[in-house]
Amino acid sequence: MNEQQGFSIDTLELGPMENFVYLIQDHNSGRAAVVDPAWDVDRIIELARQRDVQITDILLTHSHHDHINGIEELLGHYDAQMHLTHAEARFWDRYLDLPTLHHGGDVITLGDTEIKVLHTPGHTPGSACYHVGDQLIAGDTLFVFGCGRCDLNGGDPEQMYHTLQHLRNDLPASTILLPGHNYAVKPTSTLEEQVQGNPFMHFHDNRRFAEYRMHVHDRIRHDPYGPVSQQEVDELEL
Repeated sequence: MNEQQGFSIDTLELGPMENFVYLIQDHNSGRAAVVDPAWDVDRIIELARQRDVQITDILLTHSHHDHINGIEELLGHYDAQMHLTHAEARFWDRYLDLPTLHHGGDVITLGDTEIKVLHTPGHTPGSACYHVGDQLIAGDTLFVFGCGRCDLNGGDPEQMYHTLQHLRNDLPASTILLPGHNYAVKPTSTLEEQVQGNPFMHFHDNRRFAEYRMHVHDRIRHDPYGPVSQQEVDELEL
């Protein structure tokens, strides 16, 4: 559990793709939000019961099946509000009439806890990260020493390049990364460590980034991902 004044975040690793599902809990109100409910809803519900919180909100980082396949079952147990970006609802072509669709920069209020929505396209057009205190729940935008694929429906390596540049430049180096999958040598990291060791953070033009993301990375790297130096990336023939 990551715990800070006023809120805490629990992590469950669920399913065959090593998904991380996060439970954000506001201590004062007893409300909780599930980020990307999938695979084993019973375990999510049991965790909420153990923590004595009521799930009132569901936050989606994006709409790929491995991140959303528990939504309907969870909604069968809780009258929870769904949250995703306008762009992702259009891409997914579902939940277009939700009153809780968001733009980047919006703030979701969970009791006394503020959750900032960051629109981070690249993996999908409406991918979102959720910034809570000094923690960033990143979905498939940024992994520990990796990033999400851009060759799936809706992916765009140029958008991903700019998204990662914004995260690097706009968030504090001490930000704690909470990724969407357990693909690395450790489950979490700081943004500073990613700037130093994530190969996708070492590119300074989008052409080389796109070539590496689309045609090179999956041939030369295999999980669990570890750190890659700037020099190693500079020496790649792209």
